[in-house]
Amino acid sequence: MASNSPIGFFDSGVGGTSIWREVVHRLPHENTIYLADSKNAPYGEKDTQTILDLSIKNTEVLLEKGCKLIVVACNTATTNAIDKLREIYAIPFIGIEPAIKPAALGTKSGAVGILATKGTLSSSLFARTSSVFASNIKVIETMGTGLVELIEAGKTNSMETRMLLEKLIAPMIERKIDQLVLGCTHYPYLIPILKELLPPSVTIIDSGGAVARQTENILKSRKILGESQNARHTLYSNLDIEVLAQLTSDAAKNLRVEFLEF
Repeated sequence: MASNSPIGFFDSGVGGTSIWREVVHRLPHENTIYLADSKNAPYGEKDTQTILDLSIKNTEVLLEKGCKLIVVACNTATTNAIDKLREIYAIPFIGIEPAIKPAALGTKSGAVGILATKGTLSSSLFARTSSVFASNIKVIETMGTGLVELIEAGKTNSMETRMLLEKLIAPMIERKIDQLVLGCTHYPYLIPILKELLPPSVTIIDSGGAVARQTENILKSRKILGESQNARHTLYSNLDIEVLAQLTSDAAKNLRVEFLEF
């Protein structure tokens, strides 16, 4: 695989661009291709087989476009499908898991909140990770039902979103969490509102930085680190491209946002 082949990303919509941004920032010489499967968002409410089928479909599109590595920029797809994807395909995959370990290590109150989708919270991978790292602390799990749909609709900063978030995190605040893990790649776009709603003692944790570092490590170990002096970024949506364009317009040069049926 050529070193200047693109890194591929897919998510159940625009949320995975929070991960894509971190990778582009850390690895400015990498070409990228991003798939926003907004037509099928959210994945978090779907059954495991449907999530796997959608993940395979997205992977096939990225392989057709010559990607050298695929970032599954979706917590639900990672926790439900990445093991199977690694069995089927030879290409390296990097997944997104809720950052339970740093939250468990960082808590002083002994209480950690996790805001995630139903698909992530009910997965076996999430259960395994929690049992390893969070067995001695109090974990308050909350399903962020409705948040993905609001972000996909371009309502990230709306009063509707603020009111829903306030309702979702109230039980966590009552139980004195001091770490909030964002278990969905859409949710980092809510950090400005969360900072207003949460006590200043609460640390918000997402996976973007860790994923970017892991991507760099894998590319280096396989000797396929990109060297493009004018890296190109193509982002595709199979629904409306407007929100995708709004969220990414400031992130990189040589960026195109296009509609693609997949």
